Amino acid sequence: MNRRTLLIAAGAAALIAAVCLVAQRSSVPALSVQETHAALADTSVFVLDVRTPPEHRAARIAGTALIPLDELGGRLAELRPHAHKRIIVYCRTDNRSGTAAALLRKNGFDAYNMTGGIVRWKAESLPVAEGGSR
Repeated sequence: MNRRTLLIAAGAAALIAAVCLVAQRSSVPALSVQETHAALADTSVFVLDVRTPPEHRAARIAGTALIPLDELGGRLAELRPHAHKRIIVYCRTDNRSGTAAALLRKNGFDAYNMTGGIVRWKAESLPVAEGGSR
């Protein structure tokens, strides 16, 4: 195969992967920030932040775990102790969390995407923890 054919094949594969990811994300169940807030007291719920460490330190839902989206695939084993729980995933607006929830569901977790992310959470004046590592 020549270089041009390889580039076309690689581009087509990337496009197919993107379409599949969008299809997976659209099948992920979603929860509003209010539903997530109400669920925080439930011990059968685990809330996961998939933003970067600086974003997490700046403002987060108190008591939530952090696994950045770009590390999630390699850190699934860390979530196995929570496999029996409903996992609510959030990020800044809900793009990364939708991708993360799709990945978690594909790996057997009961994952949900929090719509609107921390931006919506703060807009609705829900409590936010700031500073520190958690």
